[in-house]
Formats: sequence, C-alpha cells, structure tokens
Amino acid sequence: MKIYSVYILECRNGRFYTGVTSDLAQRLHDHHTRRYPGCYTASRLPVRLVFSLTFEYIDNAINAEKRLKGWSHVKKQALIDGDNELLHLLAECRNETHHLRPGREDDAMPEGD
Repeated sequence: MKIYSVYILECRNGRFYTGVTSDLAQRLHDHHTRRYPGCYTASRLPVRLVFSLTFEYIDNAINAEKRLKGWSHVKKQALIDGDNELLHLLAECRNETHHLRPGREDDAMPEGD
C-alpha cells in the first residue's frame, strides 16, 4: 500500500513551501539537490522539513495540501508549533456575515488517514 505525505518546508528566507508526495525522503532529496531548477525552493535553499502528515489516499492528501496552501504564514506556524489554541482562534471567521454561514471546511486542520 502506498502512503502519501503532505509536507511543509521552511526555506532560507523563512517562507513556507507546501507540497504532496508519495515518497517524502526522495522528494526532500530532490529539493536539496535542485532536481527541479524551476521549483520555488531551488533558489531558496537550504530548506528544512518542519511538518508532515501521512494519508492512505491521494485525494485526501491533495485536499489537505490545497487547504494548507490557503492558510496564512501565521496559521501554518501555529500548526508546525502544535499550538491548537492559536489554530482554533485563527480558524474563526471574523467578517460581518460569519453568523450566516456554516463552518468552513477549508479552515479545518487537516487530519491524516
């Protein structure tokens, strides 16, 4: 059975790169060796793995990656730090019509399979 990973790298400039792969060790090697010169991380080395989550199904991994890519830097940092209280606070809707909409799934913390 294949396992899929969603991962967050911290780049030299402090920015985060979020990706998905079926072979995390190989993908990290690819980032470190600039295997893909046009990749965001190629000009921002060194990078370090700061978060990963595994999934049994690729669709779940891709959905989690998309959710994380929509998060702010601060929210990703809270996830990396394991700060669930701050994550909960950052997930709250604060616009004037928030009471008219049900909770947004894209703000929920992704969970591995």
